[in-house]
Amino acid sequence: MTKLAVVALGGNALLRSGQKGTYAEQLQNVQDTCNSLMQLVSRNYNLVIGHGNGPQVGNVLLQHDAGRKTYDLQVMPMDFCVAETQGSIGYMIERTLRNELAHRQLHRNVITMVTEVVVDRDDERFSNPTKPIGPYYTKEQADRMAEADGSIFREDPKGNGWRKVVASPVPLEIINVDIVKRLASEGNIVITAGGGGIPVYRENDRLVGVEAVIDKDLASALTAVRIGADEFYILTDVPKVYVNFRKPDEKALDTITVAEAERYIEEKQFSEGSMLPKVKAALYFVRNGGKECVITDATQLGVPGGGTRIVP
Repeated sequence: MTKLAVVALGGNALLRSGQKGTYAEQLQNVQDTCNSLMQLVSRNYNLVIGHGNGPQVGNVLLQHDAGRKTYDLQVMPMDFCVAETQGSIGYMIERTLRNELAHRQLHRNVITMVTEVVVDRDDERFSNPTKPIGPYYTKEQADRMAEADGSIFREDPKGNGWRKVVASPVPLEIINVDIVKRLASEGNIVITAGGGGIPVYRENDRLVGVEAVIDKDLASALTAVRIGADEFYILTDVPKVYVNFRKPDEKALDTITVAEAERYIEEKQFSEGSMLPKVKAALYFVRNGGKECVITDATQLGVPGGGTRIVP
């Protein structure tokens, strides 16, 4: 029986710590990730792929701001910027996947869908921004920018610096998710809800864009539940989930239950800007009918015992 899996690509699939974010860097990172995805394709999985866009959408906003200051160009709203990065990143992933498939003489269609995701306009998270976007800054740089335009910055839990944070409302509905399910069930590789999806809310019978960036892991988890995926993979920059991270008694987790994961969350083992959203997304999937979620880095796909498995 062919399995259906959703794979959420983390930011390091596109841009890694210490890189400048050039096209060449991002393309090489996508190449490495897509090469790893072939582990699932070669096992005849049907695939749906989501991806992050935090660094990219932050850079687009910086470019717009520079254009405003230099040429008096209008700054585009954040939902527009999410759509822009969704298209450009989807293009890189789709083209690279097509090349990888051709190299292996595998025949699959690859489709990128520009995807809107519905949120609640009154979501309390609009008043408590937590989603990091854009590059890392020093504390001094972050303080200057916060004073200049009121932006909110928070320190990266891994010690890379300070990043701007924006609202990250809970995704409620993936537009066109039934089409995603049908295309994937036919063997097509579908790239959807990139960057967590373009954030919109319903106003009577209209969809309206909103200033936010939706968490891509939670949007991918919602997609996985709605299409009835068998497995859900969250790719990040570490091979496993850890407790007591970066402490003398650090411990890698192999397989944990929902109850164990909930206990670790209560103990505040996972940080808000790093592993916590991933574990919460995994729990959402498993609680809502998913068989297992694996959190790992791309190189561990297909490796026996690779990654951390969260099961009922």
